[in-house]
This record gives sequence, C-alpha cells and structure tokens, in this order.
Amino acid sequence: MAKEKNVEQITDMDVDFAQWYTDVVTKAKLIDYSGVKGFFILRPYAYALWENIQKELDRMFKETGHENVSMPLLIPESLLQKEKDHVEGFAPEVAWVTHGGSEKLSERLCIRPTSETLFCEHWSNVLTSWRELPMLYNQWCSVLRWEKTTRPFLRGREFLWQEGHTLHETAKEAEEETINMLNVYATLFEDFLAMPVIKGRKTEKEKFAGAVATYAVECMMHDKKGLQAGTTHYFGDGFAKAFDITFSDRENKLAHPHQTSWGVSTRMIGGLIMTHGDNNGLIIPPRIAPVQVMIIPIASHKPGVLEKADELTAKLKAAGMRVKCDKSDQSPGWKFAEHEMKGVPLRVEIGPKDIENNQCVAVRRDNREKEFIPLDELEAKIEALLEEIQTGLFNRAKKNLQENTRPAKTLDETKTLIEEKGGFIEAMWCGEETCELKMKEDAGVTSRCIPFEHKKVDEKCVVCGAKAEKMVVWGVAY
Repeated sequence: MAKEKNVEQITDMDVDFAQWYTDVVTKAKLIDYSGVKGFFILRPYAYALWENIQKELDRMFKETGHENVSMPLLIPESLLQKEKDHVEGFAPEVAWVTHGGSEKLSERLCIRPTSETLFCEHWSNVLTSWRELPMLYNQWCSVLRWEKTTRPFLRGREFLWQEGHTLHETAKEAEEETINMLNVYATLFEDFLAMPVIKGRKTEKEKFAGAVATYAVECMMHDKKGLQAGTTHYFGDGFAKAFDITFSDRENKLAHPHQTSWGVSTRMIGGLIMTHGDNNGLIIPPRIAPVQVMIIPIASHKPGVLEKADELTAKLKAAGMRVKCDKSDQSPGWKFAEHEMKGVPLRVEIGPKDIENNQCVAVRRDNREKEFIPLDELEAKIEALLEEIQTGLFNRAKKNLQENTRPAKTLDETKTLIEEKGGFIEAMWCGEETCELKMKEDAGVTSRCIPFEHKKVDEKCVVCGAKAEKMVVWGVAY
C-alpha cells in the first residue's frame, strides 16, 4: 500500500533520531537544500508554519507597545568594533563583504549576525530626551552566522528571526522588559507550540556577548536533549556608553539609557518537530498548524461525495478554521499517510455511508483515535477536538520533561544518570566557572539555566563540594 511505503521512508526515531529528523524535514516538504552549504530553502509548508508563529508573536509584541522597524543588512567593521565583548563573541561567525561590484571596498562590511550595533548607531543619532523613552522596537529579518556544522532549522548559516531592541530611562525598566519578553516567549511556546519551558537565567559563561544578564526559555526534546528556544538580554548602559547614546534626563542632565535585546528564530520549528513528531512524521499543534483539518472524500467518484466534502470544508472555514479538502486522484491510503506525515492535527473522512448516516469520521493525528461526528454538530465537535489535541500534546511533552528531570548530588551521579537515562539534571552549583567546565568535561552536560523556580536539592556544589546556593538545570543540548 502507498501508506506503508510512505511510512517506511522515515527512519525509526528510536534507532537513529538524527536521521529521523532529517527524513521528516525533507519528506514532509518543509525544506530543501540550496547550492550553498548551510543555506536552506523554506518550502511553502514550512513558511506557512513560520507565518502562523510570526502572526501570534507580532500580535503579542504590539499588545505590549512594541513597533516594527527595519535595519540595514550590512554593518561597517568600524561600527562593529565599538563594543569589544560583543564583536569578540561573534567574530568566528561573521561573514564579510569586501567588494562592491568589481571594486574593493575601503572598509569591510559585515553581514549582520545580529543588529545591536545598528540600533545603537541609530539611537545615538535620534535620541534627545527622556520624554522619548522607552523606545520599544522589533525587527523581522534574516541574519547570517557562518556556522561550521549545520542542520535544518536548528543551525543554519542564514535563518529567519525576530530581534527586539529597546531603550529605557532606568535600569529597573530595562530589567523588567527582559523578564516581560521572556514571559511572552513562554506564552508562545506553551500556549501555541505546546512546548513546556523552563524559565531562568544563563550563567556568566553562557550569557550573550556584551550582556549584563541573559535569560532563556529551555525545552526538552523527545530524545531528552535540551533546546535553548529563546533568549532575552539586559545590557545595562554598556552599549549606550560605547556608542555615545545619551539623553537629557528629568533634571536636564545628560544620561545614558539602559538597553535590552531579545530574539527567537525558525529554530523553534526544529524544536516543534523534535518535541511532538513520531515515526509517521510531524505532529503539529492545532493553534499554529497551517492546515488544522484535512477533509478526505471516500469513494469520491460516487454521486454527492465531492459536493458534501466541499460543503463540510465551507462550513469549517466559515467557523474560522484552517481547512483543506484533498480531491486529488491519489488513493485514500496514500492521502492518509501524506497528511499524517505533514502533521495535520485532524483528518475528516466523508463517504457514501457517512452521508447516508448524516455523519463523518474524524481521526486525530496525535493518538489516531476515531470519532463519528453528526454533521449537525460538525463545527462545535471539530473545534472541541482541536482543543483536546492542543492540550494533549502539551501534557504529553510536559510529562516527558517532568519524568526525565532528575536531581543529582555528585558529579559521578550526574554522569551515571546522563549515560543511562539522559534528560535534565538538577544540581547545585557554587558559581565557579571551573566547576561548570568540569560538568561538561566529565559528564558531557552544559548549564541550561538557573531556573526561576528554585529548588534546593542539596547544600553543596555538585562538583567541588563547596557551599552552594544556586540550583542549575544541566543537560545535553542542540
């Protein structure tokens, strides 16, 4: 059968998770490989998914007072050099433009890996008074980072993202902004992508180059590895001083503003795949699915079937759902496998017997349960099923996170747990970078974050045994 052939094309995720992932992103028609290594083509289905995510985020940004802007693609080398820590952090990943047409440029131009320096230059030109603060900006764009190893969505040389950049009158306001935007990200991941998060602060070693503090939402994938899903950064006034950004404060004295930045990217699509997918392909949460319901006519050559399928499609569309009807000449079995592969949350089958009984068959993608739905109750029942799927996916992912997060009191215990069970480790840390590095060298784990929801799993550092107040979540991450 066509269905069996389609399924066989995907490697079993428990045999080779990395190959399973690659199979899914190609077979589900999310990406194609371009002629330049590390540059991926987002096919229409992937871009539709990104657009749905973008729509929800953009709405939340605007609800919190942020405005969209557009900054240039290129950064002069002299501008990039103004913030020492920042440029050192990005130096290995920067791509340079050296020629304009056939002429060599007098100064190299960096293709933006991120846009802090561009925003800073702009603000140094336009900011004058405290009355103009806060400046709450966001930009939707692509950035370029010359990564050595690449993987679709998770690590590409060019990727789509949003980067928020804000200026504030006081440190308190800027610090509040970093937490507020972290909470926006948490809402996106949990309420729309059905991905539970751990919110926390990054260690000094793991923070963003040039930041005073970096915060993150961390997620666990199906294979028990971690994914840094989104970050927010508090810069203090370091960038403002480096770029001479000043304003007249309330006492008519010159002051430096306090700054933040924050971003998420198409990397979250990779996280979505690895959180919810199975051996039949994608599973997409209904709230961000490009197609929420796929209607499949059964015995479509028989009188009235296609007409009824069109009628159901129109009804569900009128109720505000994203619906398509597959009227292609492929067999029903092929269609079932194809739309399962693409993760469509709900399949609705309608055939002659169903029409006779004034019903349709709804099949859930998450658990494959079938339900007969009276056509008179179609809209309400389908809407309820989509919500059940959304909630069920979140609960399943949360169970995976909770069951695979374990406390450890020693380095040996950490190493054993990671080798035998994987997942996240909750362990105390003294704050010394040497101990953080030792965890990576001996146990193969990195610090994911210092969670806001603090647990005291012991009194001593997991590595050196010194007194420890900070509990860190550790894990192997993408």
